[in-house]
Amino acid sequence: MTPATQMLKKRKIPFTQHEYEHDPSCQNFGQEAADKLGLAPEQVFKTLLVTDDRDVFVAIVPVTGKLNLKRTAAALKVKKLRMTEPKDAERLTGYIVGGISPVGQKKALVTVIDSSSEAFDKIYVSGGKRGFDIGLAPKDLASVCRQTVFSDIAEH
Repeated sequence: MTPATQMLKKRKIPFTQHEYEHDPSCQNFGQEAADKLGLAPEQVFKTLLVTDDRDVFVAIVPVTGKLNLKRTAAALKVKKLRMTEPKDAERLTGYIVGGISPVGQKKALVTVIDSSSEAFDKIYVSGGKRGFDIGLAPKDLASVCRQTVFSDIAEH
């Protein structure tokens, strides 16, 4: 059980659990999950933390895409964003890099999910540790994240 699965069970949100053997030498965590679980990479999403140097936000994009910081800033109605330092991301979420789940973070952060997620009945995100993903409906993911918006924030 991770904080993510505990929160989903507590809120009675349907989800599936998918474990795989994480390769410690692999740094592309999302692509590794797609490959090892046999999932379509555009259905597997990575959780990234960004900051405007005042607040920290969560951005969720497919592993096949790259986060567009300008579009993300516009979606969040802030002037400019940069990636959060990994140590700060770990401290704020309670998860380690490569296992940061958008669900069950220590501090609920305003979240933006790439709109490509809405094309799927189920998407896959980290379940809170390396080698563990959860599958759930995009609308259900949005319901457990803070002030979630869907927007076109990924470059494909």
